[in-house]
Amino acid sequence: MNNLALNTAARTILRIVVGFLFAAHGWQKYNEFTIAGTQGGFAQMGVPAADVIAPIIATLELVGGIALILGLATRPFAALLTLNMLGAIILVHASAGVFVEGGGYELVLLLGASALAVALVGPGKLSLDNALFGRSTSKLRVLA
Repeated sequence: MNNLALNTAARTILRIVVGFLFAAHGWQKYNEFTIAGTQGGFAQMGVPAADVIAPIIATLELVGGIALILGLATRPFAALLTLNMLGAIILVHASAGVFVEGGGYELVLLLGASALAVALVGPGKLSLDNALFGRSTSKLRVLA
């Protein structure tokens, strides 16, 4: 089925929900856990260079999530968030199995796959990327 309205709705819903969840996780790392607490947690989980990586990941999730909600630089942020989740699966969650209650990767896999889907299909018509770069003559049209 090739229905433009449904395609626009699906891209917008996916982008906003995924963006919200990433932004919430980034906000949590800054405000609930704190960066120092996130650094300690990452170190306990065996994440290399946790002191450096924790603030980078917290910022990526917060800023990247907000960018996805707005549909701004959507593909680059979605790709970075996909890599973030791939790292989380490999470094932390894979050894715990599938289910999240045991520390498994189900939520991380779902977030990563959703971010990858957004990176592949793009932000859709209802996005800042489309408003800014959607013209056929734009050299940055790939973002829209």
